[in-house]
Amino acid sequence: MNTLESYPPILRHLSHPHHHSPDGGDPIQESDPDPLPVIDLQRLSHDMNMQNVLEEACKHWGLFRLVNHGVPSTLLTQLQDQAKQLFSLSFESKQASCNGANPVTYFWGTPALTSSGAPLTTAPQNINWVEGFNMPLLQLSQFQPQLPQLHSLRDSVVEYGEHLSRIGRRLFEAMVKNLDLNIEASSSYVAESTGIMRIYRYPKCSNSNLGLGMEVHTDSSVLSILNQENEVSGLELLKDNQWLTVKPVSNTLIVNLGDMMQAISDDKYKSVTHRVKLNSERERISLCYFVFPNEDLQIQSSNYRPFTYKQFRAKVQQDIKTVGHKVGLPRFQHTPHSQN
Repeated sequence: MNTLESYPPILRHLSHPHHHSPDGGDPIQESDPDPLPVIDLQRLSHDMNMQNVLEEACKHWGLFRLVNHGVPSTLLTQLQDQAKQLFSLSFESKQASCNGANPVTYFWGTPALTSSGAPLTTAPQNINWVEGFNMPLLQLSQFQPQLPQLHSLRDSVVEYGEHLSRIGRRLFEAMVKNLDLNIEASSSYVAESTGIMRIYRYPKCSNSNLGLGMEVHTDSSVLSILNQENEVSGLELLKDNQWLTVKPVSNTLIVNLGDMMQAISDDKYKSVTHRVKLNSERERISLCYFVFPNEDLQIQSSNYRPFTYKQFRAKVQQDIKTVGHKVGLPRFQHTPHSQN
């Protein structure tokens, strides 16, 4: 299989993407050693110092590196290898494997998907250099793919999803404790039924400044948990108005806070702004788990009108279609009228 033929046609011929809107940050800053906060999940429940590190990471970074997370390193490696095998297939076979009523969908050119996994837009001016598979975890065990490569990956993702559901709950409970929130059913805020896994591939590009693998954005989730390839960087976060590379480190996970966590915390915690740059030498594969509140759970916050995630998602999708980009939480902020 020619590597080029494995990519969607629009990514094969996209040599001069439309100029992206300003990213709001200064040129990338490289730093060594890795400056990211590091959270040890095993110590989090009983170590006050680790709880303080988590608090600072959530307030000032919105992102941290997770170690001692309990996911076998063999599973992390296996997921990467299986994803590579799946993405190496022809574009046509990948597209055909997710036709019809399948819960797993195949997308390209945009990370903005409907609740069913269909792309919201593939307008040329908004092309992102990415292809991926969207896997809702609740429906995954019933999915019977025809492609052997997709079948193998499905089995691994089901196992992986159980680990990440556990991790998401533990992290959220620790955050709720730090925030001193009166939340009884914390599982409703990181609902297992909402868990989604997205597997991404970003092509290499000799001129990595031609476009972005994924445009500047915040996640709509409560938490997002990323497994990125050990040797290929690309994820960048906006910190103090500068772009900072999130370096791949073996057997660690990257956790970032999303819009729902910022609202739940009453803006004490931040939903991190991030993007994905293309690598000039190698393609990049990453797997990201997203978890949300139950759709009809009302988010109560002094800074925002009461809303559900279902309402938030609908507004985001409407904005992408009408104004061309996500607006997000500002749509739900109190106005002077609503505060009276």
